[in-house]
Amino acid sequence: MLELRSLTAGYDRRAPVVRNVSLRVGDGESVGLLGPSGCGKSTLARVAALLHRPDSGDVVLDGTPVLGWRHRAPRARRTAIGVVFQQPRLSADPRLRLADLIAEPLRATGRSSEVADRARELAHTVGLGEDLLGRRPHEVSDGQLQRACLARALVLRPRLLICDEMTAMLDASTTAALVAVVEEYRSATGAALLAVGHDRTLLERWCGRTAHWAELTGESGNGGGALGAAR
Repeated sequence: MLELRSLTAGYDRRAPVVRNVSLRVGDGESVGLLGPSGCGKSTLARVAALLHRPDSGDVVLDGTPVLGWRHRAPRARRTAIGVVFQQPRLSADPRLRLADLIAEPLRATGRSSEVADRARELAHTVGLGEDLLGRRPHEVSDGQLQRACLARALVLRPRLLICDEMTAMLDASTTAALVAVVEEYRSATGAALLAVGHDRTLLERWCGRTAHWAELTGESGNGGGALGAAR
């Protein structure tokens, strides 16, 4: 489904964060991307989510190279990918109530008629009580806000879910709950998963295989751009 081919990316062409990295996530597959903080995993995840244009290399979805990024990507491609970021307070509009936060992608894609029912359905799925839906981000905990952000990522029924350090700021019980929601969604829909993180135990229990950043980038001495796998 998703192929990243020899990607180089960053925010300054003179000093790329990601160099010559390749990775593949097949239909329905769950792949973990394991690496230390600050190594470039989040930049690669943003490229995979069509949120950041790489300096070189190709992103291929369903066998077709991606040519447009962010709002220039075709709607069908943008909506096929759901993303959950590490820090919910940086990815949530502080002015929106949680119900509107969850429903934001529906309104953005002209599906306002589904807003109320879909937001309520997903709030229940991720473990948010209806009493929380009228609150704004500063009125809820990090865990509650991340639940809303996961619901937002699922609201358009994506075929690929990218979780970029989704549980890094959460306690063990909330982590287990959100991972269970993702797996229930994948079981019901056949969606693929790219889970990015630095917790080896979590990724190796959660995902079918785990790619190691050092092997992807050649830092382990096995050659650049190859897919490293554990398990």
